[in-house]
Amino acid sequence: MKKIYVGNLSFGTTEADLRGMFEAHGSVQAVNVITEPSTGRPRGFAFVEMAEDTDAEKAIAALNGTEVGGRQLTVNEARPQRDRGDRKGGGNSHARQRREPRW
Repeated sequence: MKKIYVGNLSFGTTEADLRGMFEAHGSVQAVNVITEPSTGRPRGFAFVEMAEDTDAEKAIAALNGTEVGGRQLTVNEARPQRDRGDRKGGGNSHARQRREPRW
């Protein structure tokens, strides 16, 4: 099974739309349009999992650069998710630190 990244999606693109595009190239196991957690609005990218690696390669070659919904798609093999650290209770690493007064 191969996981494919699909970027530069129009915000109106649905999982059914993506499934239809990729099923033309082989068996699709899963489609996941990524949404903003707080609003539920699409973030403009998705992941598609295909059963056969050869079908996934064909789909990548055929769909990368195609125009859908007025936008040119970026389609490539998904990279492994990088470690983002423990987000539970660890505090915000970007939190502003208190400064000493200047005087």
